[in-house]
Amino acid sequence: MASLTDSPLAAGSGSDAASPRPAVGARRGPRSRTATEDVSYTDLYARWERGNWCATEIDFSRDPDDWRALGEEQRRAALWLWSAIFSAEDAVTDNITPYIDAMPREEQKYFLATHQVDEARHTVMFHRFYHEVAGCGHADAIASTLAAADAYLNWGYRKVFTRLDAMADELRRDRSLEKLAEAVTLYFVIGEAGLGQPSQLAVVDYLTEADVLPGIRTGFERISNDEHRHIAFGVKFLADLYSEHGQPVQDAIVRVLREVLAWVAMVPIPPNWDMSYYEAWGLSIDQFGERGVTSMERAMRAIGLPLEEIPGFPLAIDVPPRERFMQGVELARANMIGPGGPISHDPELIATLFDLTRRRIDPRRLPAGTTIQWDFDDVDPWHIEVDSGGGAAVHGRVRRPDLTFRCGFDDWVDLTAERVTPGRLLRGRRLRPRGKLWLLPSFARAVA
Repeated sequence: MASLTDSPLAAGSGSDAASPRPAVGARRGPRSRTATEDVSYTDLYARWERGNWCATEIDFSRDPDDWRALGEEQRRAALWLWSAIFSAEDAVTDNITPYIDAMPREEQKYFLATHQVDEARHTVMFHRFYHEVAGCGHADAIASTLAAADAYLNWGYRKVFTRLDAMADELRRDRSLEKLAEAVTLYFVIGEAGLGQPSQLAVVDYLTEADVLPGIRTGFERISNDEHRHIAFGVKFLADLYSEHGQPVQDAIVRVLREVLAWVAMVPIPPNWDMSYYEAWGLSIDQFGERGVTSMERAMRAIGLPLEEIPGFPLAIDVPPRERFMQGVELARANMIGPGGPISHDPELIATLFDLTRRRIDPRRLPAGTTIQWDFDDVDPWHIEVDSGGGAAVHGRVRRPDLTFRCGFDDWVDLTAERVTPGRLLRGRRLRPRGKLWLLPSFARAVA
């Protein structure tokens, strides 16, 4: 998999004197030269011109025969994974305009204009494949092939891209530095670095190894090259903002991560947990997910974020990427995140859930030394000791907790997974807080 050190960020010619709009009262971040300063927005635009290609000229002449020769499981698996990528390309084409409008510099606007062209071109390429090779829809109606792809989209994908739609609307109304940082994080760091390009590179790998479908393989290679340039832009832009404005930009990036990570973890989950969607092409879900986790973390480090030092940072940076991804998969299978279902009471998974809860708590929001106790009706109790070093999640009761939550474990999981509101649980007395109740608003902010 290509790294950001292989990207245009590490091979640029010159650097722009970036001057994003200042944020009132912002604290500037640490100033150290990074790879993002070795490439300019003008250079990224020039790379687009040199790398142009035509979706209408991709040669699909061999692909129909190869497609028919594939096994049913391979065709099914390909359409499941590729439909998410196809639909994402269309969604981004529709949503990039407010990003262009919000950019503070003309060079940034011009590059993002090429980005919109790229995403439309990618959509056209997929439309051709779905119609000419897979036999879906009508030649003159992209909406018809998108409708065919829509049937394959899962809950995680729909949550992430519904949020992308909403973010675009928010950016139309609010072009503040913080909102722009949030929008670029969602689109470039999560959507493209975390989900899009790792998937595309995996497809190129397995189609090359199988030596099939040369047309769509060429299309994926060219799309991946475009996305590499897009990610380079997003990382450079956020690095420039962070270097200039520091804390407000960091907070905006972390806010988005905290909001969407559970949804992102659900995107790679195949229908009915049927792993043949991966195995049909010689993949495994952990191998696939590791790529995305590694790519997203690499992007955030290239921005310059001190990940290990951020209070309440929602990623377990000290856990290897593959293990970190599989924690999310295990929690999803246990219905501790995601759309819902019977919730596992497995003690090891409960321990994982509380460790992640402990990591997520921002200690700046609570008095030093605060202890939170959970007394469950149906599983063993847990408590979390909050401190600036990350605290500890401990099995059992503590003698004098500051705040205690009494409830059923399933109700608490439904609450953290946003499947039920606190008000509903409180009104039904299914959630019964005790102790220093004045800490409740602070706790809510600390885990938000």
